[in-house]
Amino acid sequence: MPAYGVAHLLGEALESLQAQTLTDWECVVVDDGAPDDVAAAVAPFLEDSRITFLQTDNAGVSTARNRAIAATSAPYIALLDGDDMIRPDYLARTTAALDADPQARLVTVNARIFGAVARERLCFTDKQGSGDGVHGSLADVLDRSFGVYIGSTFRRADFDAIGGFDAGMTHAEDFDLWVRLMLLGGHALYLDEVLGDYRVRSRSASAASQKMLKGNIRTFEKALEELPEDSPDAEVARQMIAENRQELRFELAIDRAIDGDRDAIRDLRESFIGEPGPVWRASFLIWTIAPQLAAPMLAYRRKANARGAGAPDADLTPNVHKAA
Repeated sequence: MPAYGVAHLLGEALESLQAQTLTDWECVVVDDGAPDDVAAAVAPFLEDSRITFLQTDNAGVSTARNRAIAATSAPYIALLDGDDMIRPDYLARTTAALDADPQARLVTVNARIFGAVARERLCFTDKQGSGDGVHGSLADVLDRSFGVYIGSTFRRADFDAIGGFDAGMTHAEDFDLWVRLMLLGGHALYLDEVLGDYRVRSRSASAASQKMLKGNIRTFEKALEELPEDSPDAEVARQMIAENRQELRFELAIDRAIDGDRDAIRDLRESFIGEPGPVWRASFLIWTIAPQLAAPMLAYRRKANARGAGAPDADLTPNVHKAA
């Protein structure tokens, strides 16, 4: 359980863990140089012998998770961020699913999204993947049709086999882990139950969409290095690189337009994924007539659709793949 900057929320996460119907677990809370007092927040819970506290220097969330996992010995690993919660049956349900399916590389679940959002919603509302909605292939995970919730469970043996989290990944490190687990073969499992609670905070690290897109691209590039060049999975990875690069181009064009570069409007048109909705069509028409309005309008859009500002306006967001 990484706890950087969430000391005030840590108690809720740990209480959700202590409420598990499966009681045979161990938890390491890791403070990797957090600016707040994680030690004081975790202190009341250390009377529970299953909970330990690890204080390290700041080296990023990937290294923090690797260090915490190295301090445990359980055959299964579950991730719980210090500002999230899990429902009482989460551990029992996910470990039972792994017990019953040796070919499952990971088990993911549905979760409630709450916090700094306009309205609470679920992580997944559509069918998962291209198959039966329960089993996800490598291609499904790569193209994001099978979403993986951060609070997922997997085998320690598989985690060790791939070398854990890539410490060089500062964004999309969880997606990179899921893909590398799937490269071992087998499939992902989805339990269509709300077994987690994912908190959105206005200062969430994943708010940096451009860095996240770059992390996604690096994940796909790493997958390509492991896949046969002519395989269908490699083709999916190449397609996703192209789509993420196009979305990154779109985001960079917004930056340029906000900075007053009127030539960026052309890049916005060319990099838009899918068909523009009525608001975008109207905006492009306005900017053709009055390009000076692009900067304030796009600045307002970016502020309104920022992580934690509420649910994005569907008509102001391109049709792109989003990380779960």
